[in-house]
Amino acid sequence: MSEFVIAISAIIGTFFIYHLALRIHNTWKYSLTAPVLVATILIISVLIIFRIPYETYMVGGKWINELLGPAVVALAYPLYKNKDTLKQIAAPILAGTLLGGVVGITTGLLLAQWAGFESAIVYSLTPKSVTTPVAMAVTDTIGGVMPLAAIFVMIAGIGGVLMHHYVFRLFQVNHYLGRGVGMGSASHAIGTATSMEVSQLEGAVSTISMVISAVVVSIITPSLVQLMM
Repeated sequence: MSEFVIAISAIIGTFFIYHLALRIHNTWKYSLTAPVLVATILIISVLIIFRIPYETYMVGGKWINELLGPAVVALAYPLYKNKDTLKQIAAPILAGTLLGGVVGITTGLLLAQWAGFESAIVYSLTPKSVTTPVAMAVTDTIGGVMPLAAIFVMIAGIGGVLMHHYVFRLFQVNHYLGRGVGMGSASHAIGTATSMEVSQLEGAVSTISMVISAVVVSIITPSLVQLMM
């Protein structure tokens, strides 16, 4: 089978599975039916059942991956549309994101140390709350394992999608500002996509928080790791 046919099959199959996951979520609107989680489980199941190597799937999957860049750039639209409102709340967004970055790093370090994980795993876990390319670069800098970092980033993103309803309800976080900052600084792009489903304004706040968080984590992680390890 030619690479072209494999690539087309992988792309069409992925879109079909994600569409199915959307239909499942629209029918049963629960956190556990989040499309990103259901689609991930279904794709993994298909690869295992039919014994399709990951490398074969990525012949087409890499083209979907290339769309992540334009998708992130597209988040600039709600920023532009809500620019006047965002200017007025710039200070609390910055303060909340800075605090979220510090808390995300320190809690990850402390919990991993308490659980007795070895240093390589601790370093890989530390930048879990930022987008994958940034997390992998930070992990490489501090001596972690980059593939592990990518897994922890995915867990943080999906975990935020699964748990945010319960966390917001428990702490009575009802304002779009608190919800957007929380999702963007803790669950990066996956959380931002979820916030965008609620409203463009909450999604715009989450987008800014995601970007600021990536910068903050890149700068302070090496220092915090040296201080706490």
